[in-house]
Amino acid sequence: MRRRHFLQLSCALLASILLAGCASPQYLQLNPQRTANVPQTGSGQQVTVVAVDARESEVIGTRSGGSMSTAQITVSSHELIPRLQEEAERAVRDMGFSPTRDAAQGRPSITLELASLNYAKGESGQPLIDEARIEGVFRAVAQNKGTTYTGTYTSRRTQGYAIKPGEDANTRMLNDLLSDGLNRAFSDPELGRLLAR
Repeated sequence: MRRRHFLQLSCALLASILLAGCASPQYLQLNPQRTANVPQTGSGQQVTVVAVDARESEVIGTRSGGSMSTAQITVSSHELIPRLQEEAERAVRDMGFSPTRDAAQGRPSITLELASLNYAKGESGQPLIDEARIEGVFRAVAQNKGTTYTGTYTSRRTQGYAIKPGEDANTRMLNDLLSDGLNRAFSDPELGRLLAR
């Protein structure tokens, strides 16, 4: 009798821990990195490089798919944007330019915008399997000699799971997503061509 009571109590405790883990908010610290090669178009000329957050909210979604604030996933702008700034400068340097954060009249410039980052619960159609659907959108705006080129680069991922992903798993998924977006953006040959005019 005692053993049955102990097992019931243990199961109840385990269930409450799992539920609490599923409902706890996540504050993710992302560090996306470009891995793709970039077009070599520069010859040392200075380019102003700026990374900005154009999202409407730092909350990118919830783990439950509902609107529970306890299950929110947050990606802080003041932590992510400096990393995107570093990656944008590295890409421009690898293109053959000399990146600077200072703006100057007549100097070519590129602005990398994080336009959106979303995390939603999908429907896998399989019993006991849920899925996370994530999407990130970058915009790159290059300007030189009165000409502007804007590129939009969208990355999407769908990940199935039986147990809701924890912070580490979600951080990996979102880093991969944003790294893919950076690869798409800086592989665009039109950006380098305009900056090199």
